[in-house]
Amino acid sequence: METAIDTPTDNGPDRTPPRGSGALAGLIAVAVALAVAELFVGIVGRGQSVIVSIGNWVIGVSPEPLVKWAIRTFGTADKLVLVVSILATLFLLGSMVGVVATRRLMPAAVAFVGAGILGLILAATDPVTDVTVAAVAIVLAVFLGFTALVVLVRKRRLAVTDDSRRSFLTAMGVTAVMAGIGAMIGRSLVNGISAASERAGISLPTSQEGPVAVPDGAQVDGAVPVITPNEDFYLIDTALRPPPVDLATWTLTIKGMVDEEVVLTYDDLSALATTERIVTLSCVSNSVGGSLVGTAKWLGVPLRDVLDMAGVQEGATQIVGRAIDDFTVGFPTEAAYDGRDALIAIGMNDEPLPVDHGYPARLVVAGLYGYVSATKWLSEIELTTWDGFDAYWVPRGWSKTGPIKTQSRIDSPTKESNVATGLRRIAGVAWAPNIGIDAVEVSIDGGEWIPATLGEPLGDNAWRQWYVEWDAPSGRHTIAVRATDSSGYTQTAELAAPRPDGATGHHTIAVNVA
Repeated sequence: METAIDTPTDNGPDRTPPRGSGALAGLIAVAVALAVAELFVGIVGRGQSVIVSIGNWVIGVSPEPLVKWAIRTFGTADKLVLVVSILATLFLLGSMVGVVATRRLMPAAVAFVGAGILGLILAATDPVTDVTVAAVAIVLAVFLGFTALVVLVRKRRLAVTDDSRRSFLTAMGVTAVMAGIGAMIGRSLVNGISAASERAGISLPTSQEGPVAVPDGAQVDGAVPVITPNEDFYLIDTALRPPPVDLATWTLTIKGMVDEEVVLTYDDLSALATTERIVTLSCVSNSVGGSLVGTAKWLGVPLRDVLDMAGVQEGATQIVGRAIDDFTVGFPTEAAYDGRDALIAIGMNDEPLPVDHGYPARLVVAGLYGYVSATKWLSEIELTTWDGFDAYWVPRGWSKTGPIKTQSRIDSPTKESNVATGLRRIAGVAWAPNIGIDAVEVSIDGGEWIPATLGEPLGDNAWRQWYVEWDAPSGRHTIAVRATDSSGYTQTAELAAPRPDGATGHHTIAVNVA
């Protein structure tokens, strides 16, 4: 192999290779390598995207202050920012390698091989990565990516006439387009086309008690839909992308402090899944008045029924839910037996669980924040002691117990909106899952609390909608809301951030009336 690239010196006036072409060649070569890796993993249909594996490693080793800053700064876009940052870094390094390759190919070859080895090491740390598939994908990526670099660099060396320069630029353009198409196809395949086709073929069982009916009067005009559509249900994950699932080989194992380990297939769960419940879920990072809360109809198996199949041993005070990607939650065992709705869910709003929401199975436990209970892509349930295990978020500074705090929110009018004078409706939702909502009150401009009219209840485990008719005078006004749950507790006005165990305070907005 040539290890040096000699550029002709007698090119005539302005007959030099295009400026910046070495860097661009390196960038395109990296794009080719990434596209090959994505496409191979997608075609094989097993394992994880190499980029996602690298991203998961970055998340795992990032110091807590950096993670907090990213969440605070970018919100739910933090994972997208991470992926873009990884790609930008790889393209920058590729550009540097491309510049080096215009002079000598050997250092560029070493860089590509080194990147491949590092990528394989990082991919091997991802629990859902098929190491064999990753190894083949990376070898192909390194080989074809470096081949593309060699071809482009050699064409660049010859690009000293108008025709040859056009040929070089055309080659780069075609290579870049092919890399982009390959990456998109591979990403689509890895993103779950197979899972989507599997879901399309699933016929959900019927609830033993019949479909859950939403009472007339539960929906209040001005509030969000009382049952949150799947596409609007909030998404908060540590995973950059839903882990790959093969329904034919997927199982759920109940183990740990049990009399007998139980392994269930999807068909086993489906045969048992005859319970449907309406349950409100909330993320602990939801701010006062935030949107990280939703209500759905969940079809599944009562958690206690599955635990009873295994036989919970005395002293097993914690249930640990473990996802396919090794994410864990932990909550008291008594939550499966105290009468609240606690399900291993396989259906959501009359559909098989969407991939993003935990397909093929997840935990749904009323009254507990998702970070301690709502394992998506469930693979194991382990019984252990309360002190014997700390789930994913506990060492990261969040409370080990995570009961959902009583909260309320104003949906309309929206903050800083312009409102016409006269009779106007203030409406929203309030929730205290596993307790229930007894009353909601609204205060205008810090005045006395006005009782709201409540919508029909969906049950103690779901939110309740409310409204107040307000004769709005002109001017700028503040509107605050508070709820009282069925235990008699009324929301505190004291503001607290979500960390470490959930936000508190009254949702308050300002509107302009004219």
